[in-house]
Amino acid sequence: MTEIQDIYFAHAPDRRRYEIRDGETVAGFTQYRLPDDQHVDFVHTEVDEAYNGRGLASGLVSFALADVRKSGKRIIPHCPYVASWITRHPEYNDITDVPA
Repeated sequence: MTEIQDIYFAHAPDRRRYEIRDGETVAGFTQYRLPDDQHVDFVHTEVDEAYNGRGLASGLVSFALADVRKSGKRIIPHCPYVASWITRHPEYNDITDVPA
């Protein structure tokens, strides 16, 4: 089991993703694309197996969506994990555009 030392969440816009970081190690991420000027389309989320079961993916998505809200943009949840997370957190419905 990996010991968690210094976990934090960070935006890595040059890689178009939000990351879970354990010090210098990337423990997971949620990837996005920018289809237009008003949307952030989340397409994939993953967490390294050594970090599973600690609620880090949920914390990451919470961090990412709060950042999108702060930017004034809207969310498109193509990623199944992000879509599922939003159904459990309806406070983001006002900035979510469900994909067709």
